[in-house]
Amino acid sequence: IGEWTLPGARFPLETAQDSDVGTNSLLTYQLTSNPSFSLDLNENPGGKRQPELVLEKALDREKQSSFELVLTALDGGDPVRSGTVQIRVNVTDANDNPPVFSKSVYEARVAENLPAGSLVVRVWAVDADAGTNGRVSYSFGNVPDGVLALFAVDSESGEVRTVGPLDFEEKSKYIFGLEARDGGGLNTHCKVQIDITDENDNAPEITILLRGQISSPLSHGQGRAVSLGSARCLQCRQEAAGAAVDREEREEARSAAAPPAADPLDRLFPVRLGGGRSAIVLSLRNRAARGGGDGGTSSVQELGSLVGANDNAPVFSQAEYTVRVPEDVPVGSVLVTVTATDADEGLNGQVKYS
Repeated sequence: IGEWTLPGARFPLETAQDSDVGTNSLLTYQLTSNPSFSLDLNENPGGKRQPELVLEKALDREKQSSFELVLTALDGGDPVRSGTVQIRVNVTDANDNPPVFSKSVYEARVAENLPAGSLVVRVWAVDADAGTNGRVSYSFGNVPDGVLALFAVDSESGEVRTVGPLDFEEKSKYIFGLEARDGGGLNTHCKVQIDITDENDNAPEITILLRGQISSPLSHGQGRAVSLGSARCLQCRQEAAGAAVDREEREEARSAAAPPAADPLDRLFPVRLGGGRSAIVLSLRNRAARGGGDGGTSSVQELGSLVGANDNAPVFSQAEYTVRVPEDVPVGSVLVTVTATDADEGLNGQVKYS
């Protein structure tokens, strides 16, 4: 009997046979007590009683997949004689249960240098149905193409593995949905959250925003100082702390502030400390145009001093100030003095209170 069968359904049973005649052959039937089934006797035109099994309540294969009943036939003689037969009812499955994930959210933390094909997380869903109705397969839900380029899920095992390189600097967290579907078409979803941990795979880099733009042409061998102004540059690197100087002061600048001289830029543009402020050489490019003469010209197009940005908020010396004063304190009395400091320079570091 299918578990989708509605209560009230009737199932005819085989009748018993008795070789006696008269009242000795009159048969009646009894069924062992069971809340799911009852017995009804349907009298045929010939006077024989046909036993029928009647379904009294809905079946649920996941709760009980079979029933063992005993049907007894009794004759009308004295003494009464009887015979029995066993009835086994097997409940066939309906796809009435969707898959269920073991978690609603699966979390994982992996390093950004994880090789392709590495296991990230495994999801798991079970389906209470039987056969193909209980067979679960896994797939991505509606996810961006970027996720599909980095991760893959095994449809049978539920294992999520990497298929592309992860980059913490590009994205440090991925959240996407996975679907579990059974053989009958029912499905359910879960969420996967993958945190990418940082590895030391990038050289230091400075990104600075300076005001304006300068361009100072230099002739080869000129050996003069380039005055620094405000400039704008992105993705620049720090070559030294100081300002550009004349060739004669090169060694002094190197010993005071410059990094090792292996960089050819250091040979072209010596720097020195000055005025307690730091300066940087920003992405210098030598653009020499060689003509038919003895030499050419070069230009420094990005050279600027490091200007402090307003990237620090004021910080109070205490998170909370508590003061007790009498109710008759004179007007204008100082109750408490609060203090805050700002690590920025100049106007950016001046603190006002309100």
